[in-house]
Amino acid sequence: MKHAAILSIALLAAGCAGLDDRQQRALTGSAAGAAGGALIGAIAGNAGLGAAIGAGAGLAGGLIVDKVERDKQAAYRRGYHDGSVN
Repeated sequence: MKHAAILSIALLAAGCAGLDDRQQRALTGSAAGAAGGALIGAIAGNAGLGAAIGAGAGLAGGLIVDKVERDKQAAYRRGYHDGSVN
């Protein structure tokens, strides 16, 4: 059983290798949300529903983080450009 878990993690990590930043943030948010939701759902009595709700919330959170990071990078580039023009 231990080897199956290690193999699963390795395959999952290998499948994520070609993702861009937005996809990686969305995946990370979804996975973290699903894990947290499953844990809370298991306590409440329905781990599957908790995981589904958590994955949706995590996806939204991951996309929000992506938007903030992209805006931050764009502001940096604008500031750098404005500073180098003068």
